[in-house]
Formats: sequence, structure tokens, C-alpha cells
Amino acid sequence: MASTLKLDHTVINVRFDMDAAEPLFRALGFTTTPRGFHSHGSMNHLMMFGTDYLELIGLPPGEEIRREDLRDAPVGINGLVFKSDDVDATFSHLESAGLAGAEPRAFSRPVEVDGGERDVHFRTVTCRADAFPGGRVYFCEHGNPELVWRPEWQSHANAVTHMPEFVTVHADPEAEAGRFATVLGVDAETDAGGARSIAFDGGRITVLAPDQYAARYGALASSMNGRAAIFGALVFATADLAALNQILADPPAGVTAETGETRSVVRVDAYDAVLEFVGT
Repeated sequence: MASTLKLDHTVINVRFDMDAAEPLFRALGFTTTPRGFHSHGSMNHLMMFGTDYLELIGLPPGEEIRREDLRDAPVGINGLVFKSDDVDATFSHLESAGLAGAEPRAFSRPVEVDGGERDVHFRTVTCRADAFPGGRVYFCEHGNPELVWRPEWQSHANAVTHMPEFVTVHADPEAEAGRFATVLGVDAETDAGGARSIAFDGGRITVLAPDQYAARYGALASSMNGRAAIFGALVFATADLAALNQILADPPAGVTAETGETRSVVRVDAYDAVLEFVGT
């Protein structure tokens, strides 16, 4: 894999609670896209940034469940997704590394743009589920990205511009970092504090042991709940941390915030999600 691999998006699973989740994230200063419905049974709202995005994904209540993976997964940070220009080549790489999941699949969702409806097309390929027990790690090939990254969706009251870091937690952080390094085709590094990191173009994955994670986020950290691994936090860069902190001065119900001059952290209790915002 090329070291120029870029983040595509991250995912929070809200399961059957999308009607509450979407306005909550709007209250945190995000601009959300209109609700989309995938051809394979899930629905979503996106928060689009410069070249990446955050996705809230869920299931339509009262309908036949065709995404058992979302139904059975815990709510919370559920997906780490990288860009791929060719998911068939990506699948071959994952196969050679012994980390391939199912073969590539194609799906779509309709979107309203410029007064008409168009279908947005995707192809994805996943890593083996047991390789990353914290959540889904996969790759996305966009058939028509110009329908996804739209200027009207890329401006946010909280001034978020991109996601420079993804924090994962594992009881064996060295082994976890090694698997991520293999997937991305780069070397893992260890900083002075013992945290492992794997760099990609524009950001990094940080792999923490549970005690390191607790030290970083304190009372706002997610509970491991007996799990060996979790996706621990999403980190957002904001061009105006003061504007975000003003929003967080009166946070929506179910949100706990600790604000600062260079870093603010939010915990969204209903979806067991830790969001860290850093100034640029």
C-alpha cells in the first residue's frame, strides 16, 4: 500500500436512534447532510470536511434488517475508512497480508443535488472483523465524489476542517499498531510517552493501552466494558476553537464537555463517543 493513503471517513453507529442523533450533532455545530438511504439497508447523515467526513449510520426503525453488522455492533465509534482508487487492488493487498474480509461490494444511495436526484456510487472492501475488534476498518472507492463533497455541506459553525487523528485502544497496543501498520503499508512509531502511532497522509492513528487512554481523557473516556479493544476517540481540527467553546458553554442534553484554549473534549453519552477538538 502507498504511504500516501488518506482518510476517507469515520463512522458512529447510532443504530435505531438517528432521529435523536442527527439534531444532537447539529447542536454541536456540525452541518449535516440530508438523510440518505443506502441500497443495502442502512441510512446516514454526513458531516463533510475538506477531504474527509464523519458519518452517522443507523437502521430504519420498523423495517427488515439487512445490516446485521450494525444491529449487532455496540453504538458508538464503529468505523475507520480509508480512500481507495481501486478496491480490487486493495483487496489483493489485504489478502496477501492475511487481513482480508469479504470481497469488494458495490452499493449506492440517492442524493438531491442541483434540483434533481442522482445516485451516489461506492465500492468498499473490509478488513477481517477479528483483526480489529474495536470496530470496522475498511476502504472506500467513490464512483462520483463530486456528489459527496459539496460546498454547501462543508462549512460548520464549530469551524471543523478535517480529522487529523483517530484514537484506538487495545489491551495489546503493540500488536494492534502492527496490524494497522501492515494494512497501511507503513511503519508504526512509538513516542516518548509510549503511545504507538501509524501515520497516513494528513493524519495518524494513535494506539493506546487502556491506562494511556484513561490518562488522556480522564472521566470522559469510554468504558472498555470488558472488551479487549475499542475505538476510543475521534479528533477534529477546528479553525476557531473559541467558536466551538462558545457552543459548548451550553451543551445539549447528554453531552459533557471540558473546554480549553488549545483542546476541548466532548463525550456524547447516548452513543458512547468521545470527540476531541484541537485548534489549528
